[in-house]
Amino acid sequence: MSIVKINALTVPDEQREVLEQRFASRAGAVENSDGFEWFELLRPIEGTDQYLVYTRWRSEEDFQAWMEGPMKAAHQGGGDRPKPAASGSQVWSFEVVQQAAPKKA
Repeated sequence: MSIVKINALTVPDEQREVLEQRFASRAGAVENSDGFEWFELLRPIEGTDQYLVYTRWRSEEDFQAWMEGPMKAAHQGGGDRPKPAASGSQVWSFEVVQQAAPKKA
């Protein structure tokens, strides 16, 4: 079964639009990675200032290869990089144990 990585990003109100724009302009950076299965950016509705970045991968090895390759390259750069929109980050890891999809009619 797949693995899920959830990055919980603490985002101040004034940075929400910035964060969403940056994710919108990421131009398929993760979608072409080997073992990538799914991505969702979840906006908080109430009770928290944390956005959740949900990704699903075929294996831990595929995720680590993306972290050490494309993701690392995308987050490195010179002094002209904009400051992060998030003020904090925590990554949670899960194994998919059960899953379900809508039944076909």
